Amino acid sequence: MKILLAIGTGSFIGGVLRYLLSQLIQTKVYSTFPFGTLTVNILGCFVIGLVFGLSDKAILPQEWRLFLATGVLGGFTTFSAFSNETVYMLRDGQFWYASAYVGISVFIGIVATFIGISLIKLI
Repeated sequence: MKILLAIGTGSFIGGVLRYLLSQLIQTKVYSTFPFGTLTVNILGCFVIGLVFGLSDKAILPQEWRLFLATGVLGGFTTFSAFSNETVYMLRDGQFWYASAYVGISVFIGIVATFIGISLIKLI
């Protein structure tokens, strides 16, 4: 139960931070390109790299890794988890799995989003 509360609290913090940072950046840039979301995704990838690097060296306890990576960064951006999992596959020499994961995630994700939007338009 303690772990679930830590992850839930972290998710709340990450979600609020994502919204605030994304809006702050997007309002400073006069463009329809999603610079706010892009910044959040890249920053999340960098931070998850730090978190897992510290965890791999046993500097960061498991509970803190769950709070930060699953909770805060999960609420901040799931793209960071996607990026981290891909890096671990590449590091382990699983090039086929990494390529398939990236390709399927991006392509099927876009298709699924399109289908979801299209279904709602039918209503």
